[in-house]
Amino acid sequence: MTARAVTALFGGYAAAAALASLLARLLPIAPAEASAWGMILSFLVFAGLALWAFHERRLALVAAAIWGSALVAGAAVVLMGARA
Repeated sequence: MTARAVTALFGGYAAAAALASLLARLLPIAPAEASAWGMILSFLVFAGLALWAFHERRLALVAAAIWGSALVAGAAVVLMGARA
């Protein structure tokens, strides 16, 4: 249960933050508006990931999906660099 809670809280936060940053970087609108949309949607992503982490029976699947999406989205943001 502890691993599930850590994955839901910390992994969900990392995934939601990385995906929000990636979304803000990819949206073809003003940077301030893109950041706002990314933050708004990150609350839904975090809540959905946290609920799924406690609903799914297989912890390995949950951990791989949540931590993997956090790593992939974070790496994509870093590789894209700063927005001009």
